[in-house]
Amino acid sequence: MTDVQAAELADAAALLQRGLDAAAEARAMVTTALARGGRIAEDVAASSDARVRDHDMALRSIAAEFAGILMMDDRSVQRRIGEARELTELYPRTFEAGRHNEISERHQRLITELGAALPPHKRDDFETVAIAVCQEDTPGRVRSRLEIVAARLHPRTLAERHQEARETRNVRVIDLGEGMSDLIATLPSVLAHAVYDRLTAQGRAISNARTHAPTSTSQKTDASSSASTRDETLSRLIPGDVVASDARTLDQIRADVLADILLTGAPDADPTRTDDGPGTLGAIRARVQVVVPALTALGADDGPADLVGHSPIDAETARALLGSTTHPIERILTDPVTGSVIEVDTYARPASLDRYLRARDQRCRFPGCRLPAVRCEVDHNHDAALGGRTHRCNLCHLCQRHHSMKQFTPWRVRQLKGGVMEWTSPLGRLYIDEPPLPVTFLPELESRRVSEA
Repeated sequence: MTDVQAAELADAAALLQRGLDAAAEARAMVTTALARGGRIAEDVAASSDARVRDHDMALRSIAAEFAGILMMDDRSVQRRIGEARELTELYPRTFEAGRHNEISERHQRLITELGAALPPHKRDDFETVAIAVCQEDTPGRVRSRLEIVAARLHPRTLAERHQEARETRNVRVIDLGEGMSDLIATLPSVLAHAVYDRLTAQGRAISNARTHAPTSTSQKTDASSSASTRDETLSRLIPGDVVASDARTLDQIRADVLADILLTGAPDADPTRTDDGPGTLGAIRARVQVVVPALTALGADDGPADLVGHSPIDAETARALLGSTTHPIERILTDPVTGSVIEVDTYARPASLDRYLRARDQRCRFPGCRLPAVRCEVDHNHDAALGGRTHRCNLCHLCQRHHSMKQFTPWRVRQLKGGVMEWTSPLGRLYIDEPPLPVTFLPELESRRVSEA
């Protein structure tokens, strides 16, 4: 990048920041106006005997008035009026944080969405923690942390609510037209993400196999009979097409494999099969990463565990996973105050180092990325080829996208104390990514919980 290009990019970045600040103020003005319209409708009906009907008519009329200004339909505006009142009246500090561009509009919606399940007397505690968490990271990353905070504050445990919710599991079909339908399965989160993970792994195996598939029969020899078998099995799923020309996306392959498994009982389109039995594709198993607090694992606490990269799961499910896993349980020592990772149990050095990094990072360490660590690559922050040590203070997880960006663009990263990643953009801007921490409550909230007990 030339000096002129760098200067133009710096001007564009500064303009973007000014625009974001102005947009936040403008959104606050719109929200205030909508909320005020809702209160006016309530005042209009306050002195009426038919208060419910008059309030509804007044609200409809005001929504229609605003709809002309917003160029929206009045039903949508009426819904936005309700959302504006909820934000400004029930979550005033969240509204102010958004107005000052300390958190985004998506952060605000996340706080109001997760806070809705809490009783009113717990809302203030939740908002205090939620604003602080939202100021640290993107909405996608903080969602699971806030879900755990809300679960901790709820008067009923997540285990109790999960048991009730589990009764609603079902499979349904919604016809879309054009000969297509949605097949929807509502399952416990661990099972749903495990199914999706396994379909993804199988889809990638097929995608990788077709890349190396022969394109003509003249290329097939006795030595490549397994490739021929692979082509034939895949071709059954794609009639009339040769494997090498299969242009399906990963989403399409996932859908085809799901249908094949459900209809035949085993993935028939398995490019790794060499005989009449299941091949490597059928042996692929799902991988999920779950962080379970020690007290929860021991049964002394029913607080939720974290399904990394997704959402909290109930304590009973987490303990069941611990009891059934054939992999070594990774014990993690955390600071009792901050919750940060201190050390892990020691085995052979490479394995223990990997366990430590997975425990510390949990996901890709580029700011905003949520890809779980089990799907990422371990990167030397200071390149090994340039003398970088293979040490936890010089290693972190990066997804393939951000690993490549670090290698082939001017973006740079260095690791600070405590596993904090300091990223430097091509413009010299600094972006800090801290390792995700187990949820902790503010000292005053924790002391209040103890005194209540």
